[in-house]
Amino acid sequence: MQTFHCPDCQPRRPAPGRRALLAVAGATLACTAAGLPPLAAPARAATGARTSLTAEQALERLKEGNRSYVSSGPLHQEEIGRERRLAIAQSQTPFCVMIGCSDSRVPPELLFGRGLGELFIVRNAGNTEGHTSLGSVEYAVAALGVPLVVVLGHERCGAVAAAIDVVERNAVLPGVISEVVEPIIPAVLKARSDGHSGTALLDQAVEENVRRVVARLQTASTIISEPQRAGRLKVVGARYDLDNGEVTFFN
Repeated sequence: MQTFHCPDCQPRRPAPGRRALLAVAGATLACTAAGLPPLAAPARAATGARTSLTAEQALERLKEGNRSYVSSGPLHQEEIGRERRLAIAQSQTPFCVMIGCSDSRVPPELLFGRGLGELFIVRNAGNTEGHTSLGSVEYAVAALGVPLVVVLGHERCGAVAAAIDVVERNAVLPGVISEVVEPIIPAVLKARSDGHSGTALLDQAVEENVRRVVARLQTASTIISEPQRAGRLKVVGARYDLDNGEVTFFN
């Protein structure tokens, strides 16, 4: 990550690694104590470089990439090779931050035909929103100027299926898996209350889970809500079809 700052309460001489992160955290707390929104609008990456794409243009770029992926179009080698790697080694200007599932069959860069440095990706089982995910999205929006946030669910998601097992069969999950699945349970309950069952319940719960995460992100913090009101940011949901490779956007 690149260092970012609050304009009214900068941390002293940010240091690399853990010290830099602690300094940023201290600055954020100082902002809050002063009655300022944390990581206020002027906060940005050290280089100041940001994508020039609007939210609509960023979304269209994802759609175009997925169409190419579905039709087995060529992957742009210039976006993943040595020259690209060296070009972005000192800074990053992604145009989309994506919360996706950890499922090995759902690699965002491939699904959308994107290369190095284009997507800022947060992955966890069930593409849920928690403190770590939210903080990562806030960083991408405030420090990197990302104009688009996408929550990507997918067909036959194992985490959603586990949540269904908990609801319908009172399943007990080992370790901390239950904590991972817990946020998905309301989506399962909503899908079931709408009359869905069997395969349809899983499909609908996947989509409902995405919609719930989108709704929470849209109002989770001023860092995300303010640029939305100003028209600089869009938060949308999407679903990936494992069988045909298509990504359907909604919200």
